[in-house]
Amino acid sequence: MENDWYDFFIESLHKKYPKKAQLTQELVDLLYIEREAVYRRLRKDVLFPIHEIVKIASEWNISLDEIIGISSGQIPFQMRKMNYIDPSKDELIFLRQVIHSIGQLKNYPDTEFMDICNKLPRQLVAGYDYLNQFYLFKWIYQYGLEKEIIPYSQAVISPEKAQLTKDYYKAIKQVPNTNFIWDRMLFDNLVSDLQYFYSIRMITDGEKELIKKDLYDLLDYMQEVANKGCYPETHNKVNFYISLLNIDTNYSYTFSPEANICFVHVFEKYEIYTFNQEMVTNFKVWMQLKKRSSMQISEVDERNRIEYFFRQRQLVDSL
Repeated sequence: MENDWYDFFIESLHKKYPKKAQLTQELVDLLYIEREAVYRRLRKDVLFPIHEIVKIASEWNISLDEIIGISSGQIPFQMRKMNYIDPSKDELIFLRQVIHSIGQLKNYPDTEFMDICNKLPRQLVAGYDYLNQFYLFKWIYQYGLEKEIIPYSQAVISPEKAQLTKDYYKAIKQVPNTNFIWDRMLFDNLVSDLQYFYSIRMITDGEKELIKKDLYDLLDYMQEVANKGCYPETHNKVNFYISLLNIDTNYSYTFSPEANICFVHVFEKYEIYTFNQEMVTNFKVWMQLKKRSSMQISEVDERNRIEYFFRQRQLVDSL
């Protein structure tokens, strides 16, 4: 084991628990070893055995790939596969941890979340059951492993996942500062997708009307947020921008004193991500530059804001 790799690993432990006494106690509880044995490992008199390193990394969500990447000059990304229809016990635990972490961001007023998207972001869709089900159905249709293609009516998530979706929708509004930049054709593409699935009888007349109702409600909510410049539930800052250039995929980052992470969203429901500080900083700079080719419609420019939401409602009318 190279010394620089191990040094980065020890440093990551101290970042996780900056207070030495707390770090020591957590390692004692996790590894079931004596306190003196922990001291020897942290002083590097002896090395953590590989099985202990793996256990620590797994339990404390420390990326060994990233640590190795730091010493090699590479910036690794990760992807966690998730069963969104019937998640396992471990997947449910992971999702609860994510939601809890998001909720804790309210304690860091400088935290910023930003999403550049060419489809409706899950932060908004999660609050609308039929619309959320449509995105799940579309994901199953495109990337599901089922032998038979299932219709919209059968794309139903488990009760546990449904509750987690509601919890996520509530937690995300705790982020102190949020920026969305939308592709100008976002609703055009969504309506086109809905029309396609309706045309091949995967969505019924009644289901289409329920999705339309969700879209109208979502547009009303988005316009309220845009008028106020904040989430009405928490009064946390929200900015909406419309990109004047096409957006090829969804990107996002979360930047806070607690944790920094950036995502590239792929295959509708998945994302590749990294906690690498250099890459997160680059993401933040690159994504902020996108504002140069975007039009802000929240709070300012009332005329364009009214025109934008009027046009989106016309698109929904056409369904």
